[in-house]
Amino acid sequence: MRTLTITTNAGWKSALRVAGKRAAIGLESGEYQGETLNFETPGTFFSRLTERRWELLNVLLGSGTVGVRELARRLNRDVKRVHEDAAALVELGLIEKDERGALSCPFEHIHIDMMMVSARQVA
Repeated sequence: MRTLTITTNAGWKSALRVAGKRAAIGLESGEYQGETLNFETPGTFFSRLTERRWELLNVLLGSGTVGVRELARRLNRDVKRVHEDAAALVELGLIEKDERGALSCPFEHIHIDMMMVSARQVA
């Protein structure tokens, strides 16, 4: 069972360090610690993960492997647009494409962890 946590953290270096520490703990304990995808800002997050891409991801989550045409049919969308959105999600690592071009979501759980702080706290 793979788990993904999506975060927004402007300090990508600190996010990388935290993910590295979690991985090291997992190696030592032999337990899977999950995976992390970080965006520097909420704006970046929402520009890359649009409403239609979330819908696509939601349909794939737990559905096994699905061809692009079948996915477009399930979403009631144009095949070309589904293909474009799927390519963006593959690039982010949220979904995977097999050698035939069929798509799947490798995660059983996706958790989103966002926190907003005042500009005074960031400075």
